[in-house]
Order: sequence, then structure tokens, then C-alpha cells
Amino acid sequence: MSIYSEIRPEVRRLAQQCVETSRIDPELYAKYDVKRGLRDLNGKGVLTGLTNISEIVSSKQVDGKSVPCEGKLYFRGYDVEELIRCQPKDDNFGYERIAYLLLFGSLPQESQLKEFCGLLSFYRTLPTSFVRDIIMKAPSSDMMNTLARSVLTLYSYDEEAEDISVPNVLRQCIQLIALFPLLSVYGYQAYRHYHDGQSLFIHQPDPELSTAENILRILRPDCQYTGLEAKVLDIALILHADHGGGNNSTFTTHVVTSSGTDTYSAIAAALGSLKGPKHGGANIKVVQMFEDIKAHVKDWNDDEEISAYLVKLLHKEAFDRSGLIYGMGHAVYSISDPRAKTMARFVEGLSKEKGRTAEFQLYGNVERLAVQAITKDRKIYKGVSANVDFYSGFIYSMLDLPMELYTPIFAISRIAGWSAHRIEELVGAGKIIRPTYKAVQPQRPVLE
Repeated sequence: MSIYSEIRPEVRRLAQQCVETSRIDPELYAKYDVKRGLRDLNGKGVLTGLTNISEIVSSKQVDGKSVPCEGKLYFRGYDVEELIRCQPKDDNFGYERIAYLLLFGSLPQESQLKEFCGLLSFYRTLPTSFVRDIIMKAPSSDMMNTLARSVLTLYSYDEEAEDISVPNVLRQCIQLIALFPLLSVYGYQAYRHYHDGQSLFIHQPDPELSTAENILRILRPDCQYTGLEAKVLDIALILHADHGGGNNSTFTTHVVTSSGTDTYSAIAAALGSLKGPKHGGANIKVVQMFEDIKAHVKDWNDDEEISAYLVKLLHKEAFDRSGLIYGMGHAVYSISDPRAKTMARFVEGLSKEKGRTAEFQLYGNVERLAVQAITKDRKIYKGVSANVDFYSGFIYSMLDLPMELYTPIFAISRIAGWSAHRIEELVGAGKIIRPTYKAVQPQRPVLE
């Protein structure tokens, strides 16, 4: 074992000391009315900021009371489901339209979209030898770490890296939106070559193609993909592009930006947040859970057999024994997650093209029965429904995307939202974000 990986016995002993001195009596949180996770006891988020960029709606006021409703997601005031419905059927530049909308506050005219796509194509070029000198060296098994390292390294190539004026930050953000697909896919190609012994190929992006099309083009050895594949990936990118200002990675962007730091540091911090399995990495858990379901449930259309397995999940008797049914439930949505509903419509068509309709039916059965199992087994303060991660992993598997790229695909999409929120924070805040923590360790004298 490498010295950089070895945990010495004395470190393990000291770690136990860290554990003991880090514990806080849970009753103290109630005593001091602490909003753990910035949420109250009913799960409602603490208001910490204002935004024009996106809005999540999960309840409505009826007779002065908050009542759960069908979930809605708005980008700059537009219903995302409506934006997708109004998108031309054979057009795969929906993500570019949404990125423009998030950054500039209005839907682009044809000439504006052409200009914006031209900027993305112009900036979709890595510095000379960057692939060889940065991406190919010391490839990581985790593409999110590779992506964060690449973002931080780009700082060294930017002569105006510390300039946080809006024009310069906008330039940096457009560059990152353009480059994220290359940094992610090339990082994966390097890893599978050096660690798995696979053939190495680095395809250049096509300036005439959309973000979704270029992802598929540079990832696949033959650069080939179907129109439906590109369309479904484009929809997935749209649905992940932003999700209010309070999700963990976007809030991280606001917090770090408020300190006055550079764009590369702020985005690297957001990437670190998104990597977590409770955030962007959740769809991987869903796919792994379904592999376990397929291995242990013989009849995928037997409600009783599926329900029995779901109960085992909840009782920590199956899969990773976490007690969770991954992909079910959300911190805000209760009756429905509009992103999951939209994805489900496109998943069905793709499953037919890929010959995986039986799996699609299994997903539908699990979604339906999981709601019943959770409601019966758990005391919950609000409804529960499938979230966006429930179907996104299945989509990516049907697109033959490697699991290592599931979370980077999320980042490729969300960089548009992060960019808009960074600019909003720079323009409107002015104060560093600094919440209060109450010390509960009693004061004590130093013994001589």
C-alpha cells in the first residue's frame, strides 16, 4: 500500500478521539432551535437568499394553509415542462437555449442563439498540450475529481483569472460551459486507457453540433449516434441545468462566490459538492440498486415479490443496507418531481429503440410500489415520489454512457446554472455569506 493511502494504527486511534470530541447531543439542536441542513422540522428550507434564475414550486396556499401540489420547476419564470414541449421535435439545441435563458434572462431569438452557439464553438478548444500534460497524467478513477482538477488548472492558462468583473466572469463561464464535455469525456478516456488497458481515442468536437451531440460523438469510438439518443440526452441536460438557488452545489457557488474568489475556485467547489452521493451521485446508486433488484426479483411484474424486496430495502436487509429506496423522495417535492415526470415520457421511447421495455416496466412498477411501501413503513411529514435521479441513470445506461460519467453529465448540465448564480451573486450581494454556529462546548481553564 502506498504511503499516501496507508492509515497507520496511531491515526486510527486518533480518529476515534476525533469522533468522540465531534459528537453533539441531538437534543441541543431542538433546545437552540437549530435548523439542521438549513431546514426546519417540517422540511421547509430556511430562506437565505433571493434569485431571479429558477424557482421550485411544491405547495400552494389554500385557506391560509400550505398544501402540497404537483411539483413545478421554472427557469426565469418559464415552466420547464412547457419549454420542453415547445422545443422543435428534431432540434437538439434545447440545452443551449436554456443556458442562454439562465444566463441572460430571456429566450434567445434565432440570431441570438446562433451567436451564442458560435461562442460556445469558439471556446470549445483546450489550451495547447492540455490533454497530454494535464488530463493524461495521473488519471483519477473518479471523473469528478478529474474535472475539478482540470478546472483549477485552467486558472493557470487564464491571464485574467482573478478579474471578477461581469464581462470577464461571463467569458470564463461560457468557456467552462463549452469545455466541460471535453474535460469529462477525455478524463474518462485517459482513465480507461491507463487503468483498464482500453484503446485510447480522442475525438475533436464538431463545431456544428450541439452539446448533447458532441458528448456522444467524442465518447464513442465510431462517433455515431441516433437522433433519438441525442434528443433524450439533450432533454436530460435541460432538466439538470438548474434547480433553484438552494440545492447544495448551487448554494456552494453562492457561498464561495460571496468571498470574492475567482471563477475557477468557485466552480471547483461546486463540483466537490455535486460529487457527493446525496447530491449528483445519487443516480449511480439507483442503477446499482436496480441491478440488485433484477438479481433478486424473479418476476418483474409480480407486485408482491417486488414489494417484499422494497420492504427489505427499507429494513436494511437488502442492497447496501442503508434503509433507502434510492431515487424516491426529495427534499422539496412531495407529490411529484416535474423532472422525473418529463424524463419518464422520453425513457419509454428510448427503451423501445434499445429493446429494454421490460426494464422500463420494472422501473414503473418499482416507482408505483415504492410510494406505497414508504408510506406504510415510514412516518413522513409530506408525500413521496420519484425524483430526477430515479430515471436519469436508466437513461444514461441506455445511451451506453459509462457509470463513471453519470455525475459529470450532471455537471456538464449544471455549469450553466452555476454560472448564472455566480454572476447574480457578484452583481447583487456584496456581503460574504456567513451563517451562525452556536458553540456548545463549555469553556474551561487551561491547567498549568
